[in-house]
Amino acid sequence: MKRTLKIYLAGGALLLMAGCSTMAPKYSQPASPVENSWPSGPAYKQEGKPADKPLAEVPWREFFLDPQLRKLITLALEKNRDLRVAALNIERSRAQYQIQRSDLFPKVDATAGATYQRLPEDFSSSGRGENVHQYNVGLGVASYEVDLFGRVRSLKDQALEQFLATEQARRSVQISLVSQVATGYLILAADQERLKIAKDTLANQQSSYDLTKSRLDAGVASALDLHQAQTILDAARVDIARFTTFVAQDINLLSLVVGAPLSADLMPQALSERLTALKEVTPGLPSEVLLKRPDILQAENLLKGANANIGAARAAFFPRITLLSSVGFGSQELAGLFTGGAFAWSFAPRVSLPIFEGGANRANLKVSEVDRDISVARYEQAIQVAFREVADALAQRGTIEDQLAAQQSLTDATAQTHFLSQARYDKGVDSYLNVLDAQRSLYVAQQNLISVRLARLANMVTLYKVLGGGSEE
Repeated sequence: MKRTLKIYLAGGALLLMAGCSTMAPKYSQPASPVENSWPSGPAYKQEGKPADKPLAEVPWREFFLDPQLRKLITLALEKNRDLRVAALNIERSRAQYQIQRSDLFPKVDATAGATYQRLPEDFSSSGRGENVHQYNVGLGVASYEVDLFGRVRSLKDQALEQFLATEQARRSVQISLVSQVATGYLILAADQERLKIAKDTLANQQSSYDLTKSRLDAGVASALDLHQAQTILDAARVDIARFTTFVAQDINLLSLVVGAPLSADLMPQALSERLTALKEVTPGLPSEVLLKRPDILQAENLLKGANANIGAARAAFFPRITLLSSVGFGSQELAGLFTGGAFAWSFAPRVSLPIFEGGANRANLKVSEVDRDISVARYEQAIQVAFREVADALAQRGTIEDQLAAQQSLTDATAQTHFLSQARYDKGVDSYLNVLDAQRSLYVAQQNLISVRLARLANMVTLYKVLGGGSEE
């Protein structure tokens, strides 16, 4: 028993020798490949006072005020299949990490068995044929690798980074989902407004057409006036059919994003000017904003995993120590299985050292190093793409208010022109062609105003997304 104890103490010492260090290169975060300030110029507004809370820390329930939109986002977070797949990928990656981590510990199996054997005369020590019965029970460690050079631990670290990357991927999917629902909701509202303007225009032009036809029958108007009135009437009909299609397609797309059919009470009727309570957005420094985005954190996790994999590839050049052991009882009689003389043990350490493997280990090391370099490039690219997304959103934000003010002024002026043209025509001062031109200009200006208002609200959603907002409270 003392000898057995010494052997297991020696095995325990080997386990302690397998320290926490690995042969992976020391990780250092790559330098940011973008400037440490956002672009400046005529398209960009000067930043105001920094916000009390970064936009990335503002929960979506605090950012969006429209109650119907809030209900849609809540429904999408419950029903959307992309988000569901992302959550399941986390569970899968967690299980894979636990599998890889389990290799750090010995796997102890309990065994019990019985063997019944007939020995012929030639194999029997007594020279006579005999029946042999053997019984055994015990505990055993099967092929446990003592991780002296950190190969198993490096693989465990890689699996951990893969698991963390899937969590960041889920956050990215959720942020994109919130943005998609909000953008789809705004597009549907804008198309509803466009459809309403087309219907109002059709109703007004129908009245004008009927009046012109009556004037023609009375000999006051010409056939040219009637045909000119017909053109804008038909144009409105075309737009009604077109916008009716757009509304149906918007609903279909929004239903797909949400992951469930939409009830009528969740449908917007017009663009809401109270989409969010935030009027000004201060993005902060790129180094503070970009490195907190989940897609960039995901790229960094993958980079750390590739760096850890180099440690496993390096450790493959060194000896691998494997332990096999068992302890238990064995006897030829079942009744004597647990007697003092039935105790049995075995301890079989094994060392394997690669001598010639045709360059496979060197090639594996090269592959792991190239994978790490690829991950560095993807990490830097993710930062560059994020920088561009934020810069584009800031450029639009810097000019959209001026564009909206100009378009509103243009629409008001066009409406006044139409009113005066109609009044002059009614008094016989101008031709009906001027009225039609004014009506067309007003219709186009109203449609363009909706587009600019949509762009302004969508820009707020985009800024919220690219600055990392939209996660849980």
